[in-house]
Amino acid sequence: MTGRPSPAPPAPFPLTRRSFFGAGAASLGALAASPLAAQDASRGFTHGIASGEPAAHSVMLWTRFVAIEPTLVRFEVSGSEDFARIVSGGEVEAELNRDWCAKAVATELQPGTWYYYRFVAPDGSMSPVGRTRTLPEGPTDRFRMAVFSCSNMGFGWFNAYRHACEADGFDLAVHLGDYFYEYKYGEYPSLANAVEGRIAAPREETVHLAEYRLRYASYRRDPDLARLHQLYPMISIWDDHESADNSWKGGAVNHQPDSEGPWAVRKAAAMRAYREWMPVSEANWAQYQVGDLATLFRLETRLTARDKQLDVAAAVKGVPADRLGQALAQFKTREWENPARDMIGPFQQQWLATGMKDSVASGRKWQVLVQQVVMGSLLLPPQIAQGLPASAPEAVRKGVAAAMMTARAGIPFNMDSWDGYPAARTRVLGAAREANANLVVLSGDSHNAWACELQGAGIEFAGQAVTSPGYESIVTWKAPDEMARELVASSPDLKWAETASRGYMAVELTPARASCEWRFMDTVRKRSDRLAKTHTMGADFGARTFSAT
Repeated sequence: MTGRPSPAPPAPFPLTRRSFFGAGAASLGALAASPLAAQDASRGFTHGIASGEPAAHSVMLWTRFVAIEPTLVRFEVSGSEDFARIVSGGEVEAELNRDWCAKAVATELQPGTWYYYRFVAPDGSMSPVGRTRTLPEGPTDRFRMAVFSCSNMGFGWFNAYRHACEADGFDLAVHLGDYFYEYKYGEYPSLANAVEGRIAAPREETVHLAEYRLRYASYRRDPDLARLHQLYPMISIWDDHESADNSWKGGAVNHQPDSEGPWAVRKAAAMRAYREWMPVSEANWAQYQVGDLATLFRLETRLTARDKQLDVAAAVKGVPADRLGQALAQFKTREWENPARDMIGPFQQQWLATGMKDSVASGRKWQVLVQQVVMGSLLLPPQIAQGLPASAPEAVRKGVAAAMMTARAGIPFNMDSWDGYPAARTRVLGAAREANANLVVLSGDSHNAWACELQGAGIEFAGQAVTSPGYESIVTWKAPDEMARELVASSPDLKWAETASRGYMAVELTPARASCEWRFMDTVRKRSDRLAKTHTMGADFGARTFSAT
């Protein structure tokens, strides 16, 4: 990169025709009838369609219709792409106060069924055709989810979305947060690391409602994200970057009240824009029944109850070297292990504990947490400083030295994950054990791929980022394979790691097994659907530990 601003992003690619699931199913021809690239960005249906919040007999539908006054648009749902028979429909208003975004719930649908849907304006113009699916009811032999997190447009193309669309083999898309990033242009990524043409509007940091809305509008013009929403229903939840970096209920690292105003105002704007632009309900947390196979629990760990992240460096700042060990020990017992510190709050905790018991009592096999941050405990390896060049900046060398001392005190390195809230984690895992749940935790946020066993309560599939860089961009003096081996050796919960590649998780549930295939893209620096490699792990029902297939 030259450091000069990149040209404006290209118009999205047309949504092409593809066959769907083989013999006996309709083609996706109708899904390409109104390519997103051909739509006027300022009037009418500007950003395609999306669906979410699936249930056995209903699903939420989304579109955006820009007009000069509030307008009722009709939604139609059919079992065939020619819409020969409309099985559900109604009207919903698009109006300025909701940024022209319109959401409706289609009801009276059949369980475990693929449907086509579209919106029709009063003048007869139509949105693109979308495809969605209801959740199964009763005996369910198999359920597959494409799981994503951490999609920073500036770092590259959303090839993970593209691959999941081309694979055409999922019942549901799940997004665990960091659907977009709030930074101003040139900050993260820097101009030197940004991919040419991948510029999100606005160029300034998103702070106010109009800016959050514009960032969503910009991301939703991406061709692969548009097609992902077009082909699959999505369950999604925000993480921090939909508001600001390392956000919590009372603030964020990337929020300065003196110049950006009250955090409560910014947080409300971020939450409002998310609920306008995403096919999600107003509920902060929710559960979804997947036949007799599983219950999915969508958690909120970020904005409603999370206490402020601990700062180990601040806790020992100015402490003499001969007293650092004592200071860290006090920090560990008084602050880190403080039972009052929380991530999800007592109301959500009780809801989750009751929900897991009810799920097990109903005979459902798996209890799946759809949530943001890594739950397994990750400890910095003692060999982390080996290979650090003498020419490394002083700040890096001091940081590594401090991290090593923290690790020797038995304190994990990521205070923004569940590792920063051990008492809250203990409450969740204890509730899972008390319910006799077969817990499967889906996690994002870290940009890296992890497989953890959760203290006898279940397993965790933690996913790599769609584009955001992982530890290969931080610990540059170690080979990624070496870094992964050392992390596994130092962290009892951690059974496997990959810290250098981007992609997504393909998670499959059957009555006998829960498994994950981590799919790593060959590149994000150019648009491609080529995989570089995969890795698969899973657990048998009742085992709560990983086992060979």
